[in-house]
Amino acid sequence: MAEPSSKKLKTCLPTCTHHHELIGTRVKQNFPLIVEESLCGAVTVRMELSYRLQALAEIFEQDHVALPRVAGYFHHEAEEELETAEAMMGYLRERGGQYCNKDIQRPGCEQVCNIIQALELTLAQWKKVSGYMEELCLLSKENGDHHTASVVKKRFVTRVVTKIEVVGNVLTNARRLGCTHEGASGFGEYLIDQLQEELGKN
Repeated sequence: MAEPSSKKLKTCLPTCTHHHELIGTRVKQNFPLIVEESLCGAVTVRMELSYRLQALAEIFEQDHVALPRVAGYFHHEAEEELETAEAMMGYLRERGGQYCNKDIQRPGCEQVCNIIQALELTLAQWKKVSGYMEELCLLSKENGDHHTASVVKKRFVTRVVTKIEVVGNVLTNARRLGCTHEGASGFGEYLIDQLQEELGKN
């Protein structure tokens, strides 16, 4: 059965521009190439986010920063993002697609030196990921792939929304405690590390 023609919508999705379609698969059905390419690109985004979260965790493990619960929180989130990327790759395989290996970009957080900077960077990244996932749902529906739209919404959108809420709450409390963009971590960061309940839910 021929695959449905793809509708080219205006989108900001990180589509895999060098995607190699799997030839000879017998399980592929109603899986438009544009959806497969976009899902492939989204996997790379989640992997890069995992790498960035891991880099942030290592910043807070340094002896001159020493915020172990903050570091543990970012370690945990990095692991969850990697698991999400692997789950998305698994879904690609189930539908008869494949993931194209790519070079993962540098984390880009070398200048982060305090919790406000780290949380704002994380919040911005998850908002971007949430937007990508919502676009992927819409793209799938527009191309007649309602199964992918349903899977993405149930498995990959809802959890990101929860993460955005948690980071937003921690960021608000950090500002209340006097944490700023300037300089290294201070007493406010120490209090966040010791008292913020969300950081201990690993």
